[in-house]
Amino acid sequence: MLDKIGIAKRIAQEVKDGYYVNLGIGIPTLVANYVPDGIDVEFQSENGVLGMGPFPFDGQEDADIINAGKQTITTLPGASFFDSATSFGMIRGQHVDLTILGAMEVSEDGDIANWKIPGKMVKGMGGAMDLVASAENIIVAMMHTNRAGESKLLKKCSLPLTGVNCITKVVSNLAVLEITDKGFKLLERAPGVSVEEIQKATEGTLIVEGEIPEMSI
Repeated sequence: MLDKIGIAKRIAQEVKDGYYVNLGIGIPTLVANYVPDGIDVEFQSENGVLGMGPFPFDGQEDADIINAGKQTITTLPGASFFDSATSFGMIRGQHVDLTILGAMEVSEDGDIANWKIPGKMVKGMGGAMDLVASAENIIVAMMHTNRAGESKLLKKCSLPLTGVNCITKVVSNLAVLEITDKGFKLLERAPGVSVEEIQKATEGTLIVEGEIPEMSI
């Protein structure tokens, strides 16, 4: 089973040379720390940064340089800063190759709910709706179940949706799954996790074909 860092390391393997990548709040922000050597990638944040680097070490933070989640970040040589209008122009113009988001629920149809729990105060959706509406390649980083052990990979989302039929892949603490027109296709198992455990933790339709390899991180 993976922890949050393990999920981020596995997703970092999905980043390709030359990609422009948007990182959502939570686990996705950790991906920048684990990009494989030799890969040239530009991380974009919707608050107006292009060229984010890893998180700063303790004592090296600059409170004026933050991501969309208000976490302090570093920037790489050649990084640029711009207003939100320009940032969302990049997103809506489909200039981002890969979007990595957290989620509270994902459905077998590729729907995502990641911004609101009814009855709880939230500041707003932020850039999530623009990201899921514009991106063609969206990977979700999430825990497979909630604290009560209930599946978060569902037949239908129960929470307010952020986007419909837009997710391409899920990397959870248990597995890597591809969204297909028939449901969640199991691609890889987390270390030490069996197919049976993944089936038990997945409410949505789970497609298992042949021997499922253990992921390498």
